[in-house]
Amino acid sequence: MADFLATIGKVLTLIGTLGLFLYGMKLMSESLQKVAGNKMRQILAAMTSSRIKGVFTGLLVTTTIQSSSATTVMIVSFVNAGLISLIASIGVIMGANIGTTVTAWIIALLGFKVSLSFLSLPLIGLSFPLFFSKNSVRKSWGEFIIGFAILFIGLQFLKESVPDINNNPDALNFLSSFTDLGFGSVLIFILVGTLLTIVIQSSSATMALTLVMCYNGLIPFELAAAMVLGENIGTTVTANIAAVVANVSAKRAARAHFIFNIFGVLWMVAVFHYFLMGIDLLMQQYHGISILNTHLSKADYEIIKNEYPVALAVFHTSFNIINTLILIGFAPLIAKVATKMVPDAGEDDEEFRLKFINTGLFSTSEIAIIQARNEISTFGRRIEKMYSLTQILMTEYKTKKYYKILTKVEKYEQITDNLELEIAGFLTRVSEGELSHDSSKKIRAMLKIIDDMESVGDAIYQLSKVIDNAQQSKLKFTENQKKALKEMFELVKMAFKEMNLNIEKEYHTVSIKNAYSIENKINEKRNQLRQQHVEDLKEKRYKHKTGTFYSDMFSIDERIGDYIINVSEAIQEYQDG
Repeated sequence: MADFLATIGKVLTLIGTLGLFLYGMKLMSESLQKVAGNKMRQILAAMTSSRIKGVFTGLLVTTTIQSSSATTVMIVSFVNAGLISLIASIGVIMGANIGTTVTAWIIALLGFKVSLSFLSLPLIGLSFPLFFSKNSVRKSWGEFIIGFAILFIGLQFLKESVPDINNNPDALNFLSSFTDLGFGSVLIFILVGTLLTIVIQSSSATMALTLVMCYNGLIPFELAAAMVLGENIGTTVTANIAAVVANVSAKRAARAHFIFNIFGVLWMVAVFHYFLMGIDLLMQQYHGISILNTHLSKADYEIIKNEYPVALAVFHTSFNIINTLILIGFAPLIAKVATKMVPDAGEDDEEFRLKFINTGLFSTSEIAIIQARNEISTFGRRIEKMYSLTQILMTEYKTKKYYKILTKVEKYEQITDNLELEIAGFLTRVSEGELSHDSSKKIRAMLKIIDDMESVGDAIYQLSKVIDNAQQSKLKFTENQKKALKEMFELVKMAFKEMNLNIEKEYHTVSIKNAYSIENKINEKRNQLRQQHVEDLKEKRYKHKTGTFYSDMFSIDERIGDYIINVSEAIQEYQDG
């Protein structure tokens, strides 16, 4: 019983040390995203015009913010918005893969070669005042330093909780049955690395565990390298799981990542032993002792054990760089295969779902706001398209196309209701976290925007019902009425285009002067039509019932214009935030 409890205690200690390491990494990543998130987004938008630029961009961004997941979120956003192609995104994903290897180098050089754990508490003490700063940038830097310190405290605990093979020879007993199977052992440890990454949900934490196990002699270098390959597969599996609820573009990007990494692992497995021999020769130049030698004396092991983490970092980096060099020319083919794997489900399916905020990948309020803003941009295009359908209803009557469009408008109205609820719920969850004053104002502005957009959807649906009732009553509008309604329709279309143009400008340097000009024209047109309508009724140019439907239609158009200008004003409020 005592042995059982001791074993449970050791397992929980190991899990706790991994959790501490992972929390430090998460704190570092989130704080860097807060400091550099907007700049990273600008870099991604500007530097993905070619695959080569995409690779360097992915490398730069992932190295800076220490999170390939955050890079993926931004890339998927740009693919969805049409800012970059799927092929360009593959280049960024390749660069992000190389960027993740920086974590291994930080751990290998600072966690093993130069232990920073003794400096961790002083670092926390120095950065603690920054943590309480009212300046959001200084506070984020404080969080970064604290995260950095916690990461190395976690790494030190991890090194101590994993048994040293020289002092605990029995620790290898349970692994011995898996380490002597030749090439089968390599495949088993690739699977172990994959499963650990899926379970822990962090390739960085799995990499840290692998480095420590190899450093302590628990597994030989060859099988540690096999685990690293498994981690490359595992990180793509987590991305594909996250993309299950995402849209077609996100799924394709996730599949492309999987194809890239799985192909890399396949060719590496084919040349595995030769590749390791090359790294072994490289490391022998420094110490004259083979890292592949599993029968080292205790003295030789003590000399070389600090080099195992460095050798693994060399393996991880060289593998990803070579894989990128091999496959960068095949990016169009990878995109084609990913597209085949995730075919377009059709316009209706793709139109009626959230594109950005259900990926489950965002980790900071800044990224969440970007996702919500992109979703609002899509929302704006949806209601503009919804409005254009009402014009077709005016020219069609009792045809198959007419009833199909009528049904689609009704479906759009339901979707606008759901969109408002989903986005509002998302923004509410974001606002429950820690936000800057600027971010709080932006969220309030976005809540106003989606409320008015939902009202636009309701008004358009009401307009479609008026048109349908008029059609069912077999009423005929006069040519002047048709012309007047068409002119009003064109003005409202202009208002929609201006609104969406302002949204797609990312709400920066937006002037709503033109939006006000269009709104004034809509109001003037409504007043003109109302006055003319009263005169036409007096002159009995059309029946009163026809006039009622006609009046309802241009009045609803004017109300839609009011909601649209409210959206533009909220955009300006966002900008002023």
